[in-house]
Amino acid sequence: MAPENIHPIFDRLVSRSAREDRLGQHARVLWLTGLSGSGKSTIAEGLEQKLFAAGYFPQVLDGDNIRMGINNNLGFSLADREENIRRIAEVAKLYVNSGLLVISSFISPTRDIRSLAADIIGAGDFLEIFVDTPLDVCESRDVKGLYAKARRGELKGFTGIDSPYEPPTAPFLRIATAGLSVEAAVDQLYAAILPIIHRPTS
Repeated sequence: MAPENIHPIFDRLVSRSAREDRLGQHARVLWLTGLSGSGKSTIAEGLEQKLFAAGYFPQVLDGDNIRMGINNNLGFSLADREENIRRIAEVAKLYVNSGLLVISSFISPTRDIRSLAADIIGAGDFLEIFVDTPLDVCESRDVKGLYAKARRGELKGFTGIDSPYEPPTAPFLRIATAGLSVEAAVDQLYAAILPIIHRPTS
């Protein structure tokens, strides 16, 4: 419950619809979920570039970047992971209400955590994208050396090793990345969202 001295002014600000008209797009949150090393961040970056080049206004929210800033006081316990996603969802909601296309790239390992994000953002604005990459492929990439540390027991609570990952049951889109180029993955996602986000300017 908000304190009594808090008085939101959302109803007096420029409307989301007016902002979307100006930008020529329907704002949405594209929530990319998958294991560490699945390619979420790379696909998010590629999609942002493709959307921007096509005249849209996207914004990437990435797990590592967020944890260096507003969430730098959080760890990796389940409670901290939930709070991490709660804050991210609130930020994404602000962006989408500003008319932007938000590309969120987070492991968000459990269905409950992703459901929390969808509830905050709004189910109609939340598009769950499952970046489906087998664990062995993610481990073979391991550019940060995190899986190796987890296997040695130096990193506790690592998703996919000693902490579970729950795949989405009915995502908006599943991208099976094994054997798929980054460009092909980006193109697949772009083609899927284009009919939803395009808003002709008046």
